[in-house]
Amino acid sequence: MLLRLVAIALAATFLAVPSGAQAASTADPFYTYTGSKSLSDVKPGTVLKTRDLKYSVVGIQLPINVTQILFRTTNQRGKAIAGVTSVLKPLNGAPTKKVISYQSFYDSLNPEDGPSRAIAGGTNPGGFAAHVETVLVSAFLLQGYAINFPDTEGPTADFAAGPEYGQVTLDSIRALYKTSKAGVDPAAKVGLVGYSGGAIATNWAAVMAPKYAPDVNRKLVGAAEGGVFVRPATNLKYIDGSLIWAGVMPMAIIGVSRSFGIDLKPYLNAYGLSVFNSMQNAAIIQALGSKPGLTWKKMTKPQYSDPAKVPIFVKTVNKLNLGKQPSPTIPMFIGQGALGEAEGTIGNKAGIGKGDGVMVAGDVRTLARQYCEDGTKVLHREYSLSHFTSVPVWLPEAIGWMTDRFAGKAPKTNCSSIKPGNPLPDFKASK
Repeated sequence: MLLRLVAIALAATFLAVPSGAQAASTADPFYTYTGSKSLSDVKPGTVLKTRDLKYSVVGIQLPINVTQILFRTTNQRGKAIAGVTSVLKPLNGAPTKKVISYQSFYDSLNPEDGPSRAIAGGTNPGGFAAHVETVLVSAFLLQGYAINFPDTEGPTADFAAGPEYGQVTLDSIRALYKTSKAGVDPAAKVGLVGYSGGAIATNWAAVMAPKYAPDVNRKLVGAAEGGVFVRPATNLKYIDGSLIWAGVMPMAIIGVSRSFGIDLKPYLNAYGLSVFNSMQNAAIIQALGSKPGLTWKKMTKPQYSDPAKVPIFVKTVNKLNLGKQPSPTIPMFIGQGALGEAEGTIGNKAGIGKGDGVMVAGDVRTLARQYCEDGTKVLHREYSLSHFTSVPVWLPEAIGWMTDRFAGKAPKTNCSSIKPGNPLPDFKASK
């Protein structure tokens, strides 16, 4: 019944909003911290305010009760910010000891595309991912789990800023324990789940938890992720000139510039600047297929045609290399596609090998092997599928794997059979 209601609401959504439309920004006061105490003096994970509402899809309310929480967290530059998460409560209304923290693949440079806005009835097409993803995790909701649905990119939509995604995710989990309105038992355990952009948040939360949020790490039962973004320098080379995924390149340039507070415009040519300016609020649904054949070289001045010749870019993307981070202490289920040609991305480029169209399978294998070597319990799957077509294969196994974690079953591993992948070194600058 729940799935039918969501499907009806989704159909109404797409009928109500014109294709390609971008709704105007709204000044919702809920997202603004108004306390008298400086936010920097508030502990991460502190609840700043809450509100209760019904899950709404363009005005159509579903029988899902939601508590939205404004909480204190930290952005990519270490600044105190106010983050938002939406906690979807179990349908039976009882306090639960099982929570899925679901990190969305809403992938956008527009704050209005955050899952919380869509859940509250927002109409931005870039936010519709939340409605699709609610269907994906409805199996957990129907089994009595609460679903934590954080706006992982923070209040300024810092696209692709992995550490910020991780901090926001971990602080959102801290916050849901600190308000009785969320309906989460103090003894509740949490599983991390995310695909693609959601895997960025899931993986960074898993690797950062032991140091950034050991209190949360103790409550985690595992992390299930798919379509994994490991080493940005590799991905940049992989999607360069792609038919579908090349449009994500300028989104990443904007996201890196915004999140780290750096200016990459001086390295862009006139065409690159026009693309940069036109995509400041772009969502992934607008970028996909919008720039077929786009390359880094087409956007940059001749002397910067090689990204290795932009030192600040090199320095920044190295901070996003998961291969240089500590290994998680929780079990990991990692799924990755390897048939990117189906989505218009040339496979087997020198030093890269196959990928799913946007993520690189060899990088993911190496990351999984590193985790295994450090004692992490890893179950790794590689699919002869593309980024989009891997989801229906990855998701059922991810759900089953996560269900076993909450049941206390020993995690299965296949570390001994994961094939070697690509090196994951720092990106080297060149003169």
